[in-house]
Amino acid sequence: MRRNLDEKECVALLEQNYIGRLAYISGGFPHIVPITYFYDSKTNTITSYSSEGHKIKEMRKNTSVCFAADEIASIGNWKSVLVQGTYEELTRIDAKHMLHEFSKGVKKVIHENYGENPKYISEFSAKIDAEDAPIVFRIKITELTGKVRNNKN
Repeated sequence: MRRNLDEKECVALLEQNYIGRLAYISGGFPHIVPITYFYDSKTNTITSYSSEGHKIKEMRKNTSVCFAADEIASIGNWKSVLVQGTYEELTRIDAKHMLHEFSKGVKKVIHENYGENPKYISEFSAKIDAEDAPIVFRIKITELTGKVRNNKN
């Protein structure tokens, strides 16, 4: 059986995971990259970070983005959430605060899902060169949809 997820179910999937795919437009074409993320229920946003590069440059030009997260047990048993939103770059104290929240949030998800207790961001997310400060950004959610398929055999 396949059905739409309601908003509460979509939020639950975002809260229970930390790896998703970010889509942005560059040169008129979509690009999709995996990212480590944290869903912030207080602000209804997706927070992540990156070094300066292609995706940051392109999202600064076109702030309309899409994000997807899913849980796939099998071809007949999966959940998927699609987020439409707007890229927003954080700076100074806001960036530092959200990077801290990101770290705490992802550590919590990993502990609850896998029983592990990572201490550093580098244990669960891409490393950033020590020379460059990470660019912290969030996706302001404008639309949230999801689907589930559960074929019971």
